[in-house]
Amino acid sequence: MKHSHPEEFRLHTPEFSELHRKLDRRHFLSKTAAGLGALALGGLLNTSAAGKSVEQQVLDALPRLAPKAKRVVYLFMSGGPSQFETFDYKPKLTQMFGQGLPDSVRKGQRLTGMSANQAVLPVVPSTYDFKPHGKSSTWVSELLPYTAQIVDELCIIKSMYTEQINHDPAITFFQTGHQLPGRPSIGSWASYGLGSDNQNLPAFIVLVSKDASKDQPLYARLWGNGFLPTEHQGVQFRSGTDPVLFLNNPEGYDGADRRQMLDYLSKLNHLQNDVWGDPEIDARTAQYELAFRMQTSVPEVMDTTREPDEVFELYGPGSRDKGTYAANCLLARKLLEKDVRFVQLYHQGWDHHGSLPKGMQHQCKQTDQATAALLVDLKRRGLLEDTLVVWGGEFGRTVYSQGKLTRTDYGRDHHPRCFSMWMAGAGVKAGTTYGETDDFSYNIVKNPVHVHDFQATLLHLMGINHEQLTYKYQGRRFRLTDVHGKVIQGILS
Repeated sequence: MKHSHPEEFRLHTPEFSELHRKLDRRHFLSKTAAGLGALALGGLLNTSAAGKSVEQQVLDALPRLAPKAKRVVYLFMSGGPSQFETFDYKPKLTQMFGQGLPDSVRKGQRLTGMSANQAVLPVVPSTYDFKPHGKSSTWVSELLPYTAQIVDELCIIKSMYTEQINHDPAITFFQTGHQLPGRPSIGSWASYGLGSDNQNLPAFIVLVSKDASKDQPLYARLWGNGFLPTEHQGVQFRSGTDPVLFLNNPEGYDGADRRQMLDYLSKLNHLQNDVWGDPEIDARTAQYELAFRMQTSVPEVMDTTREPDEVFELYGPGSRDKGTYAANCLLARKLLEKDVRFVQLYHQGWDHHGSLPKGMQHQCKQTDQATAALLVDLKRRGLLEDTLVVWGGEFGRTVYSQGKLTRTDYGRDHHPRCFSMWMAGAGVKAGTTYGETDDFSYNIVKNPVHVHDFQATLLHLMGINHEQLTYKYQGRRFRLTDVHGKVIQGILS
């Protein structure tokens, strides 16, 4: 029997009336041993008359900074790109080929298990040339010719450092502010703090390159919501016929009555929320509604066939092949145009313990043109001025070679003490270099930047005070930067 009004259906259906009776607040309180305590809990967790939870009201009341960046695209180079072959030019190493790393440089710092047993840690200079580029005369490796052309848009940070020396904890630390799994990712914090400017797409979208070398695994928890409501988790868009899993209607179902089904489901969820006051109920309802709208919005944004040929030529030959890094950069531009708050690209394959020259050449060829194209495309569309672009990995590489060493074939171990990454766009000083390392790129000698400092600065550019963006969980208030982090004032425009 069909009913045009859900309220009428609730009044005349015995099953619905019985469910409503079982979830009645008085019925619930009469059956619990701690009725008054449960009432107090319900008052704390329940939504107000304005429809906002207490947590959301507190969040709304936080003082906001003037945001420079409306949106972020984070190009994560998973595996640890070598600073020696990209941005940290060290010409003095040329005369030290094969010599052992001086103890005065290492200073007793720990090594990984992969090189700790080496009798000698032989210094190896980069086999690739560097030249100054742009008005800023910034030194860039010959492996990055396209990046060299847009170097005046970049702020290269050469003094990044982290405490994590292995991949999983290091990547997790960069993405969540903690080396152990379970915390919300940086994109989830941005979604939680700022919400979405496009109600038809998720605030946080993730793209993983299908053409990358899978040297180190990636886990969905890297873009997970942790203990934040699930509506803030990153949504992975995939290549192929089903870009978002479980979004399409099942086979044989045309979806004609989906709107009616969601309205009825919302009624059930409201009944549950009236009793339990669980914010996750509202989060799930919001996800159902978003998925309904995404059935129309996702196919449109994923379709790049209408892009002119010159756009594909700009991003490179791989940009026509969905799921490649180049295609994902083009898709990222489309998502940013739709005001998606946080877009994250992951590209694996930068973990070069051996055959580094060949590996770096391959990685740079895959990513260099499309990375530069993304900045060019954003700028010419007027989007770069309020979009923050980030490029970097989880740590750097050692000045010494791991294992076999020749002038044209060598590897580098993990090095967390100093490495390079860059930021560009909204609120960042263009054409600048920040921080400095010693002649071995082993220690920082000027303006160190910790991972928490980077995270604090990213949130600052989005208009968020990192010390005030918190979420109460298991009795304490958590934040992305834990109890650390300071904004890097020297890179702000």
